[in-house]
Amino acid sequence: MQLNQGALLNVIRMFFLLLGSFIGVSVALGEAREDWWFAGWTGAIIGLGFASFMIVLDVMLRGVTIRSFSHGTFGLLIGFLCAWLVTRIGFFEAGWVQQFELAGNIFNLAIFLGFGFLGVMLALRSKREEFSLLIPYVRFRQDSLQDLPTILDTNVIIDGRVHGICEAGFLGGAIVVPRFVLDELQKMADSADETKRSRGKRGLDCLNRMQSTDGIDVIINDDNYASGLSGDSKMVELADELNGRILTNDSNLGKVARLKGISVLNLNELALALRPIVSPGDEVELELVKSGKDDHQAVGYLPDGTMIVVNHGKKLMGTTQAVIVGGAVQTSAGRLIFAELRDH
Repeated sequence: MQLNQGALLNVIRMFFLLLGSFIGVSVALGEAREDWWFAGWTGAIIGLGFASFMIVLDVMLRGVTIRSFSHGTFGLLIGFLCAWLVTRIGFFEAGWVQQFELAGNIFNLAIFLGFGFLGVMLALRSKREEFSLLIPYVRFRQDSLQDLPTILDTNVIIDGRVHGICEAGFLGGAIVVPRFVLDELQKMADSADETKRSRGKRGLDCLNRMQSTDGIDVIINDDNYASGLSGDSKMVELADELNGRILTNDSNLGKVARLKGISVLNLNELALALRPIVSPGDEVELELVKSGKDDHQAVGYLPDGTMIVVNHGKKLMGTTQAVIVGGAVQTSAGRLIFAELRDH
């Protein structure tokens, strides 16, 4: 049985507590000359206290990722570099300052702490693209667009087609489901409205199928955002943080995300791109499902819903026939195609 991430983290924390206690006891017994029992207990408590402090610190920093840590470290180095340049001016080595050596040391320490703090905060607030301004020939990007994490919104999960697309191997990289999207699906599934409840359950069922399918890596992102932000704003912000792409069928969300330079995959655009193109003279296998307007006509449909009227096909309704496309007419209801039976 696969261990989920939360349980694995708890196991590691428990092991770290035991390790801290063991090291504390070992060090205390190694240094004790007498009363080793008291020394052992003291070492265990100190080791346990240190390990507990580190675990509390880890919980407080649970929203910090390795990317944020690397950005903060880089900003700290830039801040220290600026502080070193300032202190090299020699202002604190002037004659009147040398009379107050302690004050000069305090000023030096304050400058390093201040610039280091500002460097960390500025780096954490900066976007990935802004680092390329500082290091022009280094690009912080994924090696392949196919490997970018794909973030799903609520509508595309409820749509249900994403599972088949992932299962067919057309989407690479991790599939990311934000916590606020999962909460919205759960709220819909518990709604008193029958339509919302049905949509919510369909979305949750789609996620369960994806998680149980081998080769599909579904990750629940637990990042928190300000309560005043809309769902679309949270999606765009998360995609920017993860340097990922958004999979949606909401055209408005796609427009906003593209304005911010985020890659967007729209299922409706994909469906239009995959719509079969038929031209006069093409041969199509078509199931004749109902009669047409004229007595001799039968009607069939392409996979995208385009209607084909087959002349002299009424007597063959209910069967699949090879038809030859004759022409097409654009009507207010869509494209209407006329065809003839191949063997007529």
